[in-house]
Amino acid sequence: MANQAQKAFILTGPTSGIGYRTALELAKHGTLVLVGRSPEKLAEVKRELEQGGHSAVSVLCDLAEPTSVTRAVAEIVALKLPITGVLNNAGVMQTKATQNSLGWDSTFATNHLGTFLFTEQLLPHLAEGADVVNVASGVEDPERKLAVMAGFRGGRFISVEAGARGEWRPGGSKLSGADAYATSKQALLAATFALARENPRLRINALEPGFTPNTSLARDANAFVRVLSNYVLPLFAPFLPLWSTPQRAARVATQAVLNPARHTGVYFDERGKLMEPSKESQDVEFQNRVVAETRAFLARAAA
Repeated sequence: MANQAQKAFILTGPTSGIGYRTALELAKHGTLVLVGRSPEKLAEVKRELEQGGHSAVSVLCDLAEPTSVTRAVAEIVALKLPITGVLNNAGVMQTKATQNSLGWDSTFATNHLGTFLFTEQLLPHLAEGADVVNVASGVEDPERKLAVMAGFRGGRFISVEAGARGEWRPGGSKLSGADAYATSKQALLAATFALARENPRLRINALEPGFTPNTSLARDANAFVRVLSNYVLPLFAPFLPLWSTPQRAARVATQAVLNPARHTGVYFDERGKLMEPSKESQDVEFQNRVVAETRAFLARAAA
């Protein structure tokens, strides 16, 4: 298989929303490794790509479960594909907190811990100059006006251990699940910058895909919110700043992974332009602390 493809890309969360649309775009540029939780949905996307003349393989992985992540990485490495890009798109925002098999908050485990572990285990196996893009979110910034209007209050990071327990800094959002989501994305964003400094042979960046109301992130919401998100708000997205659609976000995400300008350690906005994260996420000490705590926490869990 490695001889048949000059480039290969890994995409997590490829079966719905931005991930699905990105799969259609990114598959035009090389073999696509589809990483997700549902074998049936992965098979559907794989079949669609192959019918379009593209090359794809699927790998089962639940990012909330460390053993599943480690198994998936081993399977990907065994494919011996020339991986030149990774898009960590998978994410969840739960309105009712759940825990993984280890008792960790599922949102924090999926969006940060699992994505970090997946990335860190892959890094040694990526081609020289490969691009890694982590899908973050502007809701981690307490000064981002649209996020505040939507009810978010920024990342509420206490520590990695606290995040795994589902505990956030006081004074947060009244929206159920908002602090878990914002904090998990804040931790992932901070880790992105630290990993970029640590790995100069690679290019590691983050992407804010824009507010895309009709994605599966709101799948736990009530019926009214789902109808509003899926059918009403998307009509206005093309005309509003900071808003987007899965199709537009997919084009931006694909460009971020292809990274023609060869950026590293930067944060792309919903138009593919450079943006700044929150003041806390910009702090190098905070970035290094998040990475150090994450590594230590995952090492203890694996022991």
